[in-house]
Amino acid sequence: MSLLEVTDLQVAFPTSDGVVQAVRGLSFTVDRGQTLAIVGESGSGKTVSTQAILGLTPDADISGTALFEGIDLLELDREQLRRIRGAEISVVFQDPLTSLHPLYKVGWQIEELIRVHRPDTRRAEARKRAVELLGLVGIPRPDRRVDDYPHQFSGGMRQRAMIAMSLALNPKLIVADEPTTALDATVQAQILELIGRVQAEFDIALILITHDLGVVAGMADEVMVMYAGLVVERADRRTLYYSPHHPYTKGLLESIPGSTGDRGGRLRPIPGSPPSLIAIPSGCAFHPRCPYVMPVCPAERPPLASVTGARGHASACWLPHEAVGLGAEAEALRKQAPRVTAEEA
Repeated sequence: MSLLEVTDLQVAFPTSDGVVQAVRGLSFTVDRGQTLAIVGESGSGKTVSTQAILGLTPDADISGTALFEGIDLLELDREQLRRIRGAEISVVFQDPLTSLHPLYKVGWQIEELIRVHRPDTRRAEARKRAVELLGLVGIPRPDRRVDDYPHQFSGGMRQRAMIAMSLALNPKLIVADEPTTALDATVQAQILELIGRVQAEFDIALILITHDLGVVAGMADEVMVMYAGLVVERADRRTLYYSPHHPYTKGLLESIPGSTGDRGGRLRPIPGSPPSLIAIPSGCAFHPRCPYVMPVCPAERPPLASVTGARGHASACWLPHEAVGLGAEAEALRKQAPRVTAEEA
């Protein structure tokens, strides 16, 4: 049995303008020690899917199952979830400055996390553990920095402190939600290296949420690409990078500086904008932005089906299953498909 097994997860938010269909039938598994990267533009449902699993979307209508070691997280009450969240499943959020309380010392916040989940732990033991964790994640002079406030840490150091907090109780799964977005390139690389190192050292499963395929290039075992609340492509990292099938995945890859699609020195942005989740386009939600749109695309939603190539590679697209990759041969196969005009779409 997988550590986490999510089946047909659906998350919707009723609003005065209509129902926001944030996640529309998401299924995936994460094994012990595995890194699953969830990639997509803002609004694709990446963050909401994990927040719903952890009980962090109280106003949402949620259905499906999320089995963590055989226990359905979606069936637990608030107190039962609190015992799991932070102890067995930890979260590293995008902005550590809003995750850390500004009026309490960093070390005290780590100590409180330990003592809440393990009430028998003495204050001195919790402090010793906090110092040990800050040292583990590379914060210099941890015995002194443990008494600093969040504003006294740089952005990279605050994120290291959040990683230290996530490791406090030896979790089995860490959800890292855009952990490097607000950091410069050098610090970003350091944080990703740190996450990878502690994950390997403690055999922790990792869900890495990001909008940037370049971020997960050296980390992910499996990559899941989301668009408009659905998985549009799923494969192991190497297959996804070298043999993508879905046009959206291809577009994400070609927007990475130095990518295969950047031969002429210019990036190739994906035209248009992500759709409103209140009024999602019919059929394939990507068809208004897709350069390969066919008559069937606006009429019928494609299933997530296996494509030619590596085992476990699946794509939700009506293009020929042999049209994988970024090369000329794959491009020719895509262009052979019957076209449809924007007016017809």
